[in-house]
Amino acid sequence: MWSALSLTQLALLPTTAFAAYSLREVGARNTLDWRIWLESDGKPVSFWHDVPLFPDEENHRVVNMVVEIPCWTDAKIELKRSEPLNPIFHDDKKKKPRFVESVWPHKSYPFLYGSLPQTWESPNFNHDFTNEPGDNDPMDVFDIGGDPGYVGQIKQGGETDWKVLAIDVRDPLSAFVSSFEDIEKYRPGLTKAYYGWFTYYKVARGDDVLPIVGNAYQDAAFMQGTIEESHGFWQELVRGEVDSNEINYNQTTIKDLDSYVSKRRTTAVFNVPRRSSILPPIPKPEQYDRWYYLDKDFNLIRLK
Repeated sequence: MWSALSLTQLALLPTTAFAAYSLREVGARNTLDWRIWLESDGKPVSFWHDVPLFPDEENHRVVNMVVEIPCWTDAKIELKRSEPLNPIFHDDKKKKPRFVESVWPHKSYPFLYGSLPQTWESPNFNHDFTNEPGDNDPMDVFDIGGDPGYVGQIKQGGETDWKVLAIDVRDPLSAFVSSFEDIEKYRPGLTKAYYGWFTYYKVARGDDVLPIVGNAYQDAAFMQGTIEESHGFWQELVRGEVDSNEINYNQTTIKDLDSYVSKRRTTAVFNVPRRSSILPPIPKPEQYDRWYYLDKDFNLIRLK
C-alpha cells in the first residue's frame, strides 16, 4: 500500500459548532461488538455521509473532521463502511481487535487521527498522482494541535491512502501556521517526526516499511484540489452512479436521492439500539503495553 502525505492550510472547527450532535455508544471498548453511532437531534445519522465536509460553502479552506483515534491511544478505530449509517467500530484482523504498537520514540498514535466526511478515496480507478487505486475509505486527517480529542468527536477539521495534516481553528497555533516553514518555526521537527512514523509504524507487526509517494509532503494548494476531487467521488457514490465496493451509503441529508432515509426512521429501519449501553472496556493484549525499537535500517530489534 502506498501512502501520500500533504500539508494543508485547512483548519478544523470546534465541536460546539454542532451543538445538536451527540453519540450513542453500545458495548465494551476493545471488542468487535462495540459501536458508536452519531446522533443529530437525538436521531442516528451517518458520520460519513451526513456530516458536511465544508461547514461554510464559501470557504473551502475549513473542513469538518470525524475523530476516530484520540492522541496517544492505540486502538485502531474506524468507520464501519459496510454497515448502515457507518458507525464507529474497533477494526479487526483475523477476527481480533487491532491495536498499534508503540515504536520508539512515538507512543501509540502520536496525533489526533480521523477522517474527512463526505470524501471517498475511490478504488474504481488509478489516481493520477500515485497511479494506484484509492483505499475505499474517507480521506484520513491528523490534527497537529494540542487537543487530544475523543472518539466520535466532530471537529470542524498497492492503494492510495491520503493523510491530510490540519489544525483546529481553536488551537492557539492555528493563527501562526499556513506553510511548512511556519510549522518548522513553531513546532520544529514535527512534520519530520510524523513522516517517519507513517513510514515505519507497521514494522513491529511484521510488515514492510510503507513507501510515501514523492518522498515528501505535498503543499496546501495540491491538497485542496485532492479534497475537492474526493468530495466529487463521494457525490457519485451516494447518487448510486458507481460501484460502491461494499460501502453502505444511506444518508439522511439529501432527500431527492434513493439513498435517503429520514432520520426519524433510522433507529427502526436499521435496527440501531435505542439508547446507549456502555460496558466496561476489555483489557488489551499485553504486547501493546511494550515499546518496540528499530535499527538504522528500520528492522525490528529483537533480544536474542
